[in-house]
Amino acid sequence: MLAITSPRAYAHEAGLRARVGEFIKPYASHIRILTSPHAWQAVNPELSQSLEASGIHWQLDYLAGECTEEAIARVKQQTEQQGAELLLAIGGGRVLDAAKAAASQLPALTLVNFATQAATCAAWSPIAIIYNEAGGHLRSQPLGKMPELLLVDSEVIARSDVRFLKAGIVDALAKYYEFRPYQRHNPDDLALDLKVMTARQAADVFQQYGEAAIAACQQQRVTPELVKVIDASIVLAGLANSVRDVLPTAGLAHAIHNRLTHQPELHHWLHGEKVGFSLLVQSLIEHGGEPDAELLALLRYYGMPLKLPALPGDRDTALRHIAQQIKFPKACAERLPFTVSANTLEQALLATDTLL
Repeated sequence: MLAITSPRAYAHEAGLRARVGEFIKPYASHIRILTSPHAWQAVNPELSQSLEASGIHWQLDYLAGECTEEAIARVKQQTEQQGAELLLAIGGGRVLDAAKAAASQLPALTLVNFATQAATCAAWSPIAIIYNEAGGHLRSQPLGKMPELLLVDSEVIARSDVRFLKAGIVDALAKYYEFRPYQRHNPDDLALDLKVMTARQAADVFQQYGEAAIAACQQQRVTPELVKVIDASIVLAGLANSVRDVLPTAGLAHAIHNRLTHQPELHHWLHGEKVGFSLLVQSLIEHGGEPDAELLALLRYYGMPLKLPALPGDRDTALRHIAQQIKFPKACAERLPFTVSANTLEQALLATDTLL
């Protein structure tokens, strides 16, 4: 059975933060806002003025730390206690995931996501990523509820650090490089075909408009190219991740990423940067120790880290330990046209140290 899970509606325009009240008014007059100090500053004073003009009352809540089970439980409890009709999540991946997970436990609550970064597809994705307090990945939680609205203001994203945009492009590119190999042994899988087609469309957008979009973001300008890249990073990547059927197609690079989140030395790397390095590792396995030249060029162009920093103790031993702890479903490994094992992962990690 094929299923596509997505937000009910998507709106993206420059200056949208000044119209949020118009979007929310049909759904609620008493809302709770989950955000971060940086994200709240990025959308104001326009957003709060818009809510006031629409007669919407709100209580503000900052997410402190990671998207953890404890944080989700706290958001759920406080939203219930307030009696809020709607939860408005404003921010990046950890804020949006915490809101999605909490809202999924409150059947009567309406959820609206406002993405202030294009660093991941979290605003759209039908899962929430749960971490421990130290930022280590614990699990991916399927959602019982999706946002009623997904809102994006390209002016806000244009003013953010270009590093986020680059990381989002690579995270979106990963969907294509992760899903495409499954087609070798599964040529008649409609859900897989839809995933690859959508991810390929995103990759084409980046190829055509990526350079101009990065230049626009560096200059804090909204341009048609930047708008297209934002849509590809959030919508197309999100759609590729939203198509599901009974056959598993977990992304290998994301599985490697999940293990890397437990390395304190990498906590300053963004999600997309860890995924970019993990794509390199996947490519080395897939191509017998030589990375795909086109992919390597893209990773370099977007400034992705291609080598792990110094690790505690003997480096080879540390890399072996990381490889042994990467968790990838056997059912998925069996559907790929290359061998995924602790040994192949270790050899690929070692090979990243020798790339010029």
